Amino acid sequence: MMGGARLAPTRMNLLRARRELARVSKGVALTRRKREALVAELFKLARPAVDVRARLVLAVTRATSALSDALAEQGAAGLAAISWPLHEPVIELRPAQIWGLAVSDVASRTPIARTVSARAIAPGAIGIAVVTAASRFEELADLLVEAAPREQRVRRLSEAVAETTRRLRTLEQRVAPRLSAQIDSVRRQLEEREREEHMRLRHVHARKSAGPRQD
Repeated sequence: MMGGARLAPTRMNLLRARRELARVSKGVALTRRKREALVAELFKLARPAVDVRARLVLAVTRATSALSDALAEQGAAGLAAISWPLHEPVIELRPAQIWGLAVSDVASRTPIARTVSARAIAPGAIGIAVVTAASRFEELADLLVEAAPREQRVRRLSEAVAETTRRLRTLEQRVAPRLSAQIDSVRRQLEEREREEHMRLRHVHARKSAGPRQD
């Protein structure tokens, strides 16, 4: 791409600048279409993402309230002794793409929420508040795993829209105007040079037509 340096007023430079402007104009059109497609995809994912965030807020509120009750019943030390899961959850991710952007999908995972029997601790031994808190946080963790791929897509698409907008603004507001100014400048100089050459030729022709001077 041509820089901001002044172009020599030659027809070759004029042709090159015009070809470059044509390429930039094509790039502007392609970039604008890409941005429109990214925005459409982002809007398609935004509504479900907002709904999941609302569910997350509710789940966090319920889990926090249950945790307060469990702390009041067992204390921090008592909860720490019974809070670690018997088996760590396993989550397998699968790479994916959306509009050329690298994202991840959850290929498989073990459920985090467990039944009372799966915790291997009798509810009577730990109290209903602890069981409730464990259930609420397990539900929250499952919801977080479910929401993570969607949140990643929304974030990547938002970044792509911002980057595409910056690129489009650069092409439209800097590159294209600079090339147009260079083309206009070179064209004016060539036209002025042609007029001067035409006047010179007319002057030479007039002198030849007048014949030699008579002393």
